[in-house]
Amino acid sequence: MSQTFNALIVDKQDEKFSVEVQNLSLNDLPEGEVLIRVHYSSVNYKDSLASIPNGNIVTRYPFVPGIDLAGVVVSSSDDRFKAGNEVIATSYEIGVSHFGGYSEYARIPANWIVPLPSGLTMKEAMVIGTAGFTAALSVQRLEENNVTPDSGKVLVTGATGGVGSFAVSILSKLGYLVEASTGKVSEHDYLKKLGATEVIPREEVYDGKIRALGKQKWVAAVDPVGGEPLASLLSQIQYGGSVAASGLTAGTKLPTTVFPFILRGVNLLGIDSVYCPMETRLKIWDRLASDFKPANLDALIQSEVTLEQLPEVLPTLLKGQARGRMIVSLI
Repeated sequence: MSQTFNALIVDKQDEKFSVEVQNLSLNDLPEGEVLIRVHYSSVNYKDSLASIPNGNIVTRYPFVPGIDLAGVVVSSSDDRFKAGNEVIATSYEIGVSHFGGYSEYARIPANWIVPLPSGLTMKEAMVIGTAGFTAALSVQRLEENNVTPDSGKVLVTGATGGVGSFAVSILSKLGYLVEASTGKVSEHDYLKKLGATEVIPREEVYDGKIRALGKQKWVAAVDPVGGEPLASLLSQIQYGGSVAASGLTAGTKLPTTVFPFILRGVNLLGIDSVYCPMETRLKIWDRLASDFKPANLDALIQSEVTLEQLPEVLPTLLKGQARGRMIVSLI
């Protein structure tokens, strides 16, 4: 095992901010029971925020970002994991306050690690990553609230992003009628290939006006957008329907009224993939390796990049240029 290795380091000292690949040693890694040789990581919205000086994601510098990783156990002081095990580690404090996946080696607490399920490769696990996991958790929560394929149309907002793309693909595979909302006219064919029954402009969800109650259009929705578009969406959900909300790309304020909830019985379901209980986490990853696994995983890959390419790639998510998933190869 090499005593030194490459990692992407973000650093902020006074007014100077840098994002560059540097050489680290195993002694530089934080505490954790399991040492992992990282094979793949991925690019998420949080990772892009970590790459800018005012992103409010990284809590201390210098730091290794990357909220997702998949790799092979090198050593472990926890009996649940042995050298040679293929594993996944996402969420918790990874890539936020604990060195993340943009590193050839990572030391991770055992309680944050999921064994790679049968039916997934490490690369496929990172095509899925936090975005796919969040989408899968959203779909399961809709199922738990009695949304079924014969219930009616399900809307996915922000459909070309990581969460949105996976939601379209998973729902389509399960037999749902999926309506995908996007502001990108050029991506309609992409969304149709993922399984969207219909693609609509985002203005059909939110035209700039928020009504207390609107026409009942969708039985349910997966929403990684948040903000005013979510408020508008809630007013258009059918009686007894549900919205799984997981994001804030359109903002953190939700200027809605109580009417969708008390007059139509609409359910707003909060989706948290960061501190999701391990019991649920394991079930979701098992489903992502089986009935939730998109038949068209390759179609979800925008690009595969290296550590050295990350400083250029990371800002693209903040500019709205992403489509599907970008994965990072460290082998």
